[in-house]
Amino acid sequence: MKFRHYSVLLKETIEQLQVRPDGIYLDGTLGGGGHAEAVAKKLSDEGRLFGIDQDEAAIEAASKRLEAYRGKVMILRNNYRNAVAALRELGVEGVDGIVLDLGVSSYQFDEAERGFSYRYDTALDMRMDQRSTLSAKEIVNGYSESELFHIIKNYGEEPFAKNIAKHIARERKKKEITTTFELNEIIKNAIPAKMRQGGGHPSKRTYQAIRIECNHELEVLRDSLDDMISFLRPGGRICIITFHSLEDRIVKTAFRTNETPCICPPEFPVCTCGRISKGKAVTKKPILPSAEELEENSRSKSAKLRVFQRK
Repeated sequence: MKFRHYSVLLKETIEQLQVRPDGIYLDGTLGGGGHAEAVAKKLSDEGRLFGIDQDEAAIEAASKRLEAYRGKVMILRNNYRNAVAALRELGVEGVDGIVLDLGVSSYQFDEAERGFSYRYDTALDMRMDQRSTLSAKEIVNGYSESELFHIIKNYGEEPFAKNIAKHIARERKKKEITTTFELNEIIKNAIPAKMRQGGGHPSKRTYQAIRIECNHELEVLRDSLDDMISFLRPGGRICIITFHSLEDRIVKTAFRTNETPCICPPEFPVCTCGRISKGKAVTKKPILPSAEELEENSRSKSAKLRVFQRK
């Protein structure tokens, strides 16, 4: 299957990035290369773009798409949590802009074997990096009922998390749960029939939760943001596209902390902690997709773009 990924909020992201022709840029979630290509088009021969992704299929697709810019572009297979260290190893001391599009690509959802979607009957997987040993199958069958409950409740914001975890624990005693449709059936039976009317597929929240846990998505985001902001050159910007409230909250908090880092008690007349602001959040409220984009791509509907500029 062709690697497809609609580049969400593309125009808005490139506008906010304020690409300098001779600048150095990082796309930490390369995907199909849509955002990266839009940046590369604006670069002169002096400009550089580094693209990072952990998904082999994404690396392959982006490499083809960016072939025309190979003198300006370097692609690395890695997790964006290691991006700053990887670029430092290459002698890069700072960048003028960073893009993170945290969405799962259309390819990952639509390629049945990847197990990201509840729409296909396939093996439970959900790994963004196929080299990882932790898959959805290990989580569903190996985590305790209590761990499953907390993951589904916290990462999926699923009101029936307790019952879903209980049903999974009960069913896996009979036999190992190995496919998406087996899991779908268990989730469906754990949610009261009247509550399954409307609100999308009953598995939606649970799959989101398992995928986040499988790929350590929130942990990676939380651990990366401060380093990435510090890695920006003066005036440089980081543009982050999130797709659910958990991610958006982490980004919003990190931006606020880097803008106003002082931890002195409010009654102190002057700051004594010595923490200095790294810059400012350009977007007080997130930028949302236009009506035209939503018409073209319904998967954009939950997308939010936030931007931070380095001092």
